[in-house]
Amino acid sequence: MNEVFLDTETTGLSFKEGHRVVEIACIETKDLIPTGKVFHKLINPKRSMPNEAFKVHGFSEEFLKDKDTFNIIADEFLNFVKDKKIIIHNASFDLGFLNGELGLLNKSKIDVKLVIDSLEVARNKFPGTSNSLDALCKKFNIDLSRRTKHNALLDCELLREVYINLLDVKEPKFDLSNSIETKRSNKTKDYSKTIVKISEDEIKKHKDFLKSELRKNFY
Repeated sequence: MNEVFLDTETTGLSFKEGHRVVEIACIETKDLIPTGKVFHKLINPKRSMPNEAFKVHGFSEEFLKDKDTFNIIADEFLNFVKDKKIIIHNASFDLGFLNGELGLLNKSKIDVKLVIDSLEVARNKFPGTSNSLDALCKKFNIDLSRRTKHNALLDCELLREVYINLLDVKEPKFDLSNSIETKRSNKTKDYSKTIVKISEDEIKKHKDFLKSELRKNFY
């Protein structure tokens, strides 16, 4: 089963209080390696943008007014995440909004059994410490220089790196040194086990040489 790293941006903290989704991003991976498939949509929430939310993600009401509404992108989103393991940081927040939006359209909600909350994974690994995405990036020395504001697509990329570190999984690297050494070893004869036999004549000449050198130096 492939994975999807998912993140959203919203107009506020609670769907039940009338807030809506303004951005959804998903990055598909296979064994945590990106497949190249990405789902990313900016969404018109059909409501005003509170200043507090604008400060977080920088999406204004004016900027979003010509974007698609959630009902237009819903099926494409559901098809993208279908039958995939979904990894979300603080999943209850994003699921509350996404399932709220899907509920308004009478569409199937995201099955929580397919969701892994990386925040819970982090809390189990680092109890009693801050486990926000920012804090975990700093803990694992992951570059945050591009994250001047919250951005769902960038946060998915960062989350994938964080999750790999949380699981202590190392990304596969192409190590050319081994192949180079193999080629060298194939081309170079190994003399370490070669036995060279010395003839009786060579032994006699060597003894005579030693005697002559001893006379020169010590007599």
